[in-house]
Amino acid sequence: MKWSAALIATAALVGCKSKESAPAQTGSAAAPAQPEPPKVRPSQQPLPQLPALELPDDPKRTEKAELGHVLFFDKRLSGANDRACYSCHMNEDGNGGHDPIAIGSGDKKQTRHAPVIWNTAYFKGAWYWDGRAKTLEENATAAWGGGNMGAGKDNLAKKAAEILAIPGYKKLFDAAGLKGTPEDIAAALAEYERTLICKDTAYDKFAAGDKTALTEQQQRGLDIFLGKGQCLICHAPPFFSTAMGVDGGVFFNMGIGTDVPEDQVDIGRMKVTNNQTDWAAFKPPSLRNVTKSAPYFHNGSVAKLEDAVKIMSSGGIKNKNLNPVLADRGLNDGERADLLAFLAGLECPGKLDEPKLP
Repeated sequence: MKWSAALIATAALVGCKSKESAPAQTGSAAAPAQPEPPKVRPSQQPLPQLPALELPDDPKRTEKAELGHVLFFDKRLSGANDRACYSCHMNEDGNGGHDPIAIGSGDKKQTRHAPVIWNTAYFKGAWYWDGRAKTLEENATAAWGGGNMGAGKDNLAKKAAEILAIPGYKKLFDAAGLKGTPEDIAAALAEYERTLICKDTAYDKFAAGDKTALTEQQQRGLDIFLGKGQCLICHAPPFFSTAMGVDGGVFFNMGIGTDVPEDQVDIGRMKVTNNQTDWAAFKPPSLRNVTKSAPYFHNGSVAKLEDAVKIMSSGGIKNKNLNPVLADRGLNDGERADLLAFLAGLECPGKLDEPKLP
């Protein structure tokens, strides 16, 4: 758009000067054509970098996160002592869910796929696929008391007391300045999750100035991501989710899960807002670590990343509430291959370290 405006201004200026200086007789020479400015590839323009996570001062944050780290891996927090938070967010699955639909305590099948939780702290007022949790603490409490961990929402005080009674835990709670209430446990889990920052991908290095961090094919893929493919509508950098950093999140109906009888469709965000415009709309996840975190989408219905890319670049799945921003971008096989190569540049080099349990 800036280039176009400059060309129009240049053309207008040339036109005015021509009128002033052109001789009255016919056959005067036309003004020379102006060269078009060079096109700058999107990948070669300044790129946004991940901002620092802003948190209020808390002198005990480190100790709370250390306690939360231990609790995150402890199956004794669950109702049947058989599932930890880590059970749905394991390293070998890119810290997303292994199963298409999450399996909770007691091997009970849940309703949605477990998402990757790298950078989850950057969401604002909207956790879960439908954004129903307003804080990370609320998210942790719901997962602990609900089907994921199966402790029972009315049984959290009893479970918290059981945890506090385990030798070694009281020292951790004391160090964090916490008494061991359900609220304390949720707070500790949330603080640990706020430490799960992915900021050293090849993209991050490239955006910071290391132009060797992405291969030429990956740079072509980034061109497509930001340009023809219009992937940034739902997955804008540096978060690679347009729902991150936006209070209350954003939600899109992409048609995933709507190809069943309507009374069987997961209505997503509409269950929270009761607004028909939110029917089957879900929060776009971050694409960081996407190459390691199959299967994909809120229902885990797509096993391969190349198939997920093809669905999205072709305009999603048609349904009565398909978001109008989705369209067939007309990508060919080579362009999709370049796009997939770029997505590998979003792999997170870190991992969740298993602590020693009390």
